[in-house]
Amino acid sequence: MDQTPPPHDSAPVRPVVRLRPKSDARAIRRGAPWVFDNELVIDRRTGNLPPGTIATLEDAERTPLGTVAVNPLSKIVCRMLDRDPDAVIDSAWLTARLEQALSHRARLYPEPFYRLIHAEADGLPGVVIDRFGDVAVIQPNAAWADVMLEPLVDALIRVTGVTTVVKNATGRARTLEGLDEETCLLRGTVDGPVPVVMNGATYMADVLGGQKTGLFLDQRPNHTFVAALSKDARMLDMFSHVGGFALAALAGGGAAHVLAVDGSAPALELATAGAVASGVADRFETRRGDAFDVLAALAEEGARFDVVVCDPPAFAPNKPALEAGLRAYERIARLGAVLVEPGGYLVLCSCSHAVDLSRFRGSCLSGIGRAGRRAQLIHTGFAGADHPQLPQLAESGYLKVLVFRLVA
Repeated sequence: MDQTPPPHDSAPVRPVVRLRPKSDARAIRRGAPWVFDNELVIDRRTGNLPPGTIATLEDAERTPLGTVAVNPLSKIVCRMLDRDPDAVIDSAWLTARLEQALSHRARLYPEPFYRLIHAEADGLPGVVIDRFGDVAVIQPNAAWADVMLEPLVDALIRVTGVTTVVKNATGRARTLEGLDEETCLLRGTVDGPVPVVMNGATYMADVLGGQKTGLFLDQRPNHTFVAALSKDARMLDMFSHVGGFALAALAGGGAAHVLAVDGSAPALELATAGAVASGVADRFETRRGDAFDVLAALAEEGARFDVVVCDPPAFAPNKPALEAGLRAYERIARLGAVLVEPGGYLVLCSCSHAVDLSRFRGSCLSGIGRAGRRAQLIHTGFAGADHPQLPQLAESGYLKVLVFRLVA
């Protein structure tokens, strides 16, 4: 009798999840990266899959569509990882995605300060990685990334050579995935704010305690454009965070004076430290307060500026908040326009993915009109090239920047 044991199958059988008969498989084939709970057959087996499970997605006729990460606790039940239904999601796969992303950023920036991974657009759905020199901050905003965090960090260090890795797990995205919120040091050490050199200025990124990853890198090209308008100008930088437009205008654009306003005292302290590091502290001033209150107070004080920048947080983070968000953008535009000198510039920004460019522009123009001002739209900006857009995912093109010249 043959006692030879059967061959060992090192790869367990992968679960299969299937689209409902009326779901549009064509969208997936054309590059759509998400499958929502109302598009998928959620039987007991699928519903009991642990969050982060790697599975094969099939259409209603059982034709494989690709390899997905599954989270039954999220409205986005499936995130497409690979169009190959037989793809092995392992260290080698992670390394290849990171290398592909790095090759693009290395062409763009002489210094290693950039967004390295922009989630779905870079083929790592739900994952954001910002790089600040030898320090990287990871936001694993999808369950599969939480499950594979250790091999992801190992691959990140191997590909980029960073020595310090921080996990930032705060924010609404993780809550929607049913994940916990935690910020911690995974590798290396952090002694304090990390200096980041961009646009001639030095920003101080609090990678352990700041907002998001510690610094908003997406506005870099818009900082450059506005800095060019700011020579010898008096600027008001609302929602300045750690110096945003302000430091670029002072260090790179030669602004005469900037007032930076934010509601966060720690953020303004970092902005001041950045101004000192950039050698422009003598032309830099801060004011803490609610943006709407400060704008109204400045108008009462008779303050006027050559450049006014309003870069608020997302007023419309989702569709239910859309109408209220549009009203808030209109109000900001009205209050900001009052403070601009004739011939000066008003810069209005939105990072709300629920607000498209057309409706944002309409709200801004309405607010400027209500302020009794007449405007020319001279520039429309978006996030930098280290924040690529996935054409099939509108959310990846969230940032919109409108620069108006107020001629009357």
